Amino acid sequence: MNTKLFLCLILIVCLCAALFVVFNYIRIKHMYEGTDRMVKMSGIIREGSNVFIKKEFSIIAIVIAVLAVLFTLFIEKWSGLTYLLGACMSSVVCIVGMKSATYANVRTANKERTSKSIGETVKVALCGGSISGLLVQACGLLGLILIVLISGVGPQEAVTLEGKGVQYISGNSGNGLINIAKLLTNTTVIRVTTYSLGCSTVAMFNRVAGGNYTKAADISADILGKIRNDLPEDDSRVPNVIADFIGDNVTDIAGNCSDLLESFVATITASIVISIGLISSTGMYEGLFKSLYMMPIMLAGCGLLSCIIGILFVTVRKMGNNPSKELNLATYISAGLTLVLAFVLCLLIFKDVKNIKEILGWKLGWITPWISAVLGICSGVAIGAITEYYTSTDHKPTREIAEYATEGEAFVVTKGDAVGSKSCMLPMLIIGLSLVISGFLCGTYGIAISSLGMLSFVGTTVSIDAFGPIADNAGGLAESCHLDPDVREITDKLDAVGNTTAAVGKGFAIGSAAFATVSLICAFVGNISGDVAISDYVVIAGCIIGAALIEFFCALLTDNTISAAKELADVGDKQLSDPKILSGEKDPDYNELVRLATTSALHRMIVPSVIALLIPFVGGIFLGAKFVCGILLGSTIVAITRAIFMGNSGGAFDNAKKYIESGTLVGHGKGSAAHKAAVTGDTIGDTRKDVVGVALDIFIKMMSTVATTLFVVIQAINAIIGIIK
Repeated sequence: MNTKLFLCLILIVCLCAALFVVFNYIRIKHMYEGTDRMVKMSGIIREGSNVFIKKEFSIIAIVIAVLAVLFTLFIEKWSGLTYLLGACMSSVVCIVGMKSATYANVRTANKERTSKSIGETVKVALCGGSISGLLVQACGLLGLILIVLISGVGPQEAVTLEGKGVQYISGNSGNGLINIAKLLTNTTVIRVTTYSLGCSTVAMFNRVAGGNYTKAADISADILGKIRNDLPEDDSRVPNVIADFIGDNVTDIAGNCSDLLESFVATITASIVISIGLISSTGMYEGLFKSLYMMPIMLAGCGLLSCIIGILFVTVRKMGNNPSKELNLATYISAGLTLVLAFVLCLLIFKDVKNIKEILGWKLGWITPWISAVLGICSGVAIGAITEYYTSTDHKPTREIAEYATEGEAFVVTKGDAVGSKSCMLPMLIIGLSLVISGFLCGTYGIAISSLGMLSFVGTTVSIDAFGPIADNAGGLAESCHLDPDVREITDKLDAVGNTTAAVGKGFAIGSAAFATVSLICAFVGNISGDVAISDYVVIAGCIIGAALIEFFCALLTDNTISAAKELADVGDKQLSDPKILSGEKDPDYNELVRLATTSALHRMIVPSVIALLIPFVGGIFLGAKFVCGILLGSTIVAITRAIFMGNSGGAFDNAKKYIESGTLVGHGKGSAAHKAAVTGDTIGDTRKDVVGVALDIFIKMMSTVATTLFVVIQAINAIIGIIK
């Protein structure tokens, strides 16, 4: 197999994606923004988003720099560079994605104002979202290809330390385009996992800080506007509203981009790490090893090509008035093409590989990885469909929540919790069955490929997900800029669809996190000398503590958000006490709220983010690798269920409120008692779906990545402690 030729072909696909992104960015920029008021308000949103991102990354940069130096000094001399590369890729995606959204939002509103066409409006929002989506997949893949091309991928060697029977990973790197094998002291595992960890670190900070910012602003805006002052939603007299608009961009765009990029990279990383680990356990030859580690990279490249075709097809054709149908079409095209290309890929890579059943135990020979990928793709689509059922206004669960709102807040919350809990069963069943089948057919490698299958068309998934906050911002601008009511009516429909697509995107992220984390745990366990038995009391203790850790993490994020929301509401209330602001004679001081929300969010992001970095390392040093394994298992099981519950109940709460606002529930429109009860449910759901739920999947992947990356250090420190004793 000519690996360099294949990698260069994937580089060309990444370049095509980058050119498509540039084309869409220029296309968006050249669209007309609208009225003077629209230009002014969109400028405030853009400026506020830039202020937040600059302040956030000034803090993140310090953390990244310190960790990069530590990796270089104490782990492997090139690992600091790969860690920086991961952080940079994630940062680029965040910044470009956010900027494109702040241009696309006002142009989406203006397209609706001038055309009155849902189809044309959807095209603009999807065009803006595609910039984020395609960049996520292209940048994540590009960084890994650079690592493989420059340093190569090679086998590992086990080295015994001081006769203590403790093994750590050393070895050679293989030869890439630049022969740096002699300069490297550790295996490829260190470099690809530190690259993944760089992506994870930025994602964790983005999700925690961005989620706190936007939901604190959103909740405080709802409290001030809808509950305390009976003002319309997104009324520009409420200063918190603009902070909420900004928050949609910094968390639902920037945060989501870094989240899905991290998931995408983690799955490829897990596949490569498992491929390297199979060398020692199976004694495979070089050709088979190359095929194993090239498969995930090539599959990701095929998925990216499918995403380009799927998005291009939908955006150039004439759209109808059903936005859900158009967005689903992009997903189906991307997923279908990925299935076909993955089959061809397996045929090319594994068809002529000898003794594949005997060496690896693959039950169905060369086609086995393709079946694993199919399981992942089908699981992702199925989880998305289930999520849509439980969160869309087109289906019974969300409508029932709206109907129960006529009985008051307690009924809304209780019914919403029941919907969220019910929604967990089928996705968990799908994840469990897919893990069992892919593991049976293809071992841990099959689990990793299933995870990658689910994310192989992440470019389309993120594009459609980003459609939601762009449509939400467009609706807010229509209200705050006093556009015709029929404009807001259509943007509200798009916003409701966007809420569902966002919930579906969260379902993909959670499902892929489950697969990726299991893969990383398997890779971690494979490095431990000796078996890890679930009956081991150390493992059980780790499981219990890991489960409790998830609950503590959820509570910490929830408490941070609600505290910040109260603080913002009080400051906004003081501004609204000015009669001139309420009468519309002068604008509120938006900058005061933006500065306060930014400062509050950044102060509150440190502790939750650092926990994920420290727990596996500290636990491993003091209680050993088996304890870390227990923590990873316990936290993963609890986190997946909690994340699904949080995301789906939150999405259902939000859309139940929009269902009432649309006037569909006869006799209970905006401003009614039922509407206020639904607002209470939405306030609860906001923190769940956009702060806690989205951070949980990053939390478990980050801990697994840290454990895998720092395994060498943990084993070495434990060995030194043993020698001293």
